[in-house]
Amino acid sequence: MNTEPRTEPGRDTAPLLREADTRDDSSASLNSDALLRGQKAVTISHNGALYRLQTTRQGKLILTK
Repeated sequence: MNTEPRTEPGRDTAPLLREADTRDDSSASLNSDALLRGQKAVTISHNGALYRLQTTRQGKLILTK
């Protein structure tokens, strides 16, 4: 029996969620590359509102409503 995880062709295999690191908080850590998937911006729906997460030329992130 093959226990290797299957991936879709062309899909990034980097994990979207990782265990929290050694910081004091217990929140999950997200990789921005997994969220953006090579795009400059993505739209996030949260509590009925739409937000835009985008990366700048300097590699920083901006979240706007």
